[in-house]
This record gives sequence, C-alpha cells and structure tokens, in this order.
Amino acid sequence: MNTVFTAEFAQAMVKFLICIVVNWIIIFQLYFRKSHRRDFSFTFMLMSIAIYFLVFFMMGMERGKATMGVGLGLFGIFSIMRYRTDAMPVREMTYLFLIICLSVVHAMASEYIELFVIDAIVLASVMGFEMTMKIQPTKLILYDRVELVKPEKREELKADLEMRTGLKILKIDVGGIDFLKDSAVIRITYESDNKKYMRLNGIDGQFSVKKSQWNEV
Repeated sequence: MNTVFTAEFAQAMVKFLICIVVNWIIIFQLYFRKSHRRDFSFTFMLMSIAIYFLVFFMMGMERGKATMGVGLGLFGIFSIMRYRTDAMPVREMTYLFLIICLSVVHAMASEYIELFVIDAIVLASVMGFEMTMKIQPTKLILYDRVELVKPEKREELKADLEMRTGLKILKIDVGGIDFLKDSAVIRITYESDNKKYMRLNGIDGQFSVKKSQWNEV
C-alpha cells in the first residue's frame, strides 16, 4: 500500500486536480458559454484526463530526467491517429490544442510555482481574448434570386435577405454564382444579442446532411 501511494504519486494527484480545475474553467466558463457545444466540451474534458495520465505513465518514475521528447512524441501519435473524422472548426481545434498542451505541461512540471504562473498566463490570455474580441456571427446562404446580386441592387438584396431570415444584416459578401441553377452563394454578417444567435451549432454553411450526423439524431 505504501509503495503505491508514494509522495511522488500524491504530488501527481495534486497536479492532476489543478489540471482539471484549470481546464474546467477554460472549457465551461470560457468556451462553452459562447459556443454551447456539449459534444466538444465532453471531448475536451476526457482528452484532458486521458492525456495527463498517458504522459504521467510514459515518463516513468524518474520524471526529473524526462525530456520534452515525450510531449512531442505524443503530438506525433495524435497526428497519425487522426482523432477526428469530420471537419473541426478552427476555434474548437485551437481549444483542443490548448487543452492538450496544458495536460502535458501539468504532467511534466516539477514545481507548483511553474504551474501557477503558466496557468495564470493562459487563463488571463484566453479570458482577455474571449471578452475583448467580439465575434460577429456569419451565415452562408444559397440564394435563389441571382438578379439581386448586382452591386447596384445591394440595398434591395439586403432588404430581401432581412425579410427572409429575420436578421439585422451588417455585411453581404457574394460568392460563386450558378446561372444554370439560378443560385448564388452569399455570406452574411449579422447583428446578434450574443445569446440566441452566437450559439455555434456546427451546421452553419452546410447545405446537405452528412451520414455521420444521422447517427446523432
């Protein structure tokens, strides 16, 4: 019993609790409040737990002699595994990378002061960017009235889109135009109350249902 629960193992459990608390704040207090994606939040937390213990046991008992090669090798493993099958948004990919980095750092750190300084810098950075950088929501629309995409009819196009979508449109970008099917791809930037429309649902800009999505219904 004493050989299992050593002082080193107890220290690892304390670092694990710190890691979980920090990642919980990042995921549920910063990421989830804006995206409301429970699937990614669930994935981030489990990835954090799994990676921490994976790095912990990969390093062996002589953790003071471990090198960053363990962490770099871990990233190589995940790049080969290709963890995701569907395309992951850039914001979610960034948070996943951040969670992986923090889990590796907490597993390899030898001093608590290092963790506190790193955690404070990361939390302050994420919180600062999330609170100060306002993200205007956008939406892709497959538009059927191609006669309105002309520059001189931009106000008429805006009025028609606002009537159909019920959104306060700030900007309109016209993409590809298919004259054979009388359709055009339009991206609109619109005003939101930051609660109703800023909840990213993962289907914006998608015009067909993927096979993997039917399994989630």
